Amino acid sequence: MTGEKLMHAGLDLATGWPQLLAKAELLADSFVTGGHGRRRAGFGDTFWQFRPAREGDHLKEIDWRKTARSDDKFVREHEWQVAQSIQFWVDSSASMQFSSCGESKHVRAACLTLALAILLTNAGERVGTVDGKVSIKSGHQQVHKIAQLLTMEANTDFGIPEIDYFQPNSHVIFASDFFGEIKQIRKAVRVAAELQISGMLLMVLDAKEISFPYTGRTVFESMAGIIRHESQKADSLKSKYQAALLDRKSQLASLAESVGWQFHCHTTNSSPTDALIWLYQALEGRR
Repeated sequence: MTGEKLMHAGLDLATGWPQLLAKAELLADSFVTGGHGRRRAGFGDTFWQFRPAREGDHLKEIDWRKTARSDDKFVREHEWQVAQSIQFWVDSSASMQFSSCGESKHVRAACLTLALAILLTNAGERVGTVDGKVSIKSGHQQVHKIAQLLTMEANTDFGIPEIDYFQPNSHVIFASDFFGEIKQIRKAVRVAAELQISGMLLMVLDAKEISFPYTGRTVFESMAGIIRHESQKADSLKSKYQAALLDRKSQLASLAESVGWQFHCHTTNSSPTDALIWLYQALEGRR
């Protein structure tokens, strides 16, 4: 690549998981919320909303104080208090170590995932990883275990989530550039969906992977060095590359929609808080 070297994220994570955890805690602290609600009625102690009474409601369920101020009868609903189970997969492959400036894709994905895990454990939810290395449990110790795992890099060019430890009827978050084989990504999503798992696909890209600012003689090489291509006129590849990227994003969005999941693309030069808000609201079913 003319006049430019790819930066490696190993430098970002060299200081270890405590620094990653501290970074995630700052991000979580920047996320202002009124509390983590399940946004659905059920058994619990926390008041959620009033709704009009309907046939089949028992008289003891009627809120007579609210009803006295209206011509209709109202039932007081409480918020569902059963803890949810959330599993995470953060792609740690060589491809995710790419960074043209600042944070690598892997560091950003790890930080977002860990910040969400912090918010969820604070709310009493159960978290773990899809590979089974951090089993699904509640408590802040889970966050520490996930942080340690996220600092480990894989030795593959591209990442694919494992499918052997999915927890039925849970939620999963996949964070990756999704540059691996699309058929493997489809398989993982569909296996999860068959287990009644709801999920999110968070695509994390570097800014230069979006803009493709390369011109003249350029050598493109995968982070693991397995793939190498030299071009004398890199700018002539721009339209073809961007069309391929757009197609990949379209396939991921369609895949998510086909199973009732959600898809979002985030770039490392964008606000991490915005991505965290998207993740949080998507988990709450508000996207």
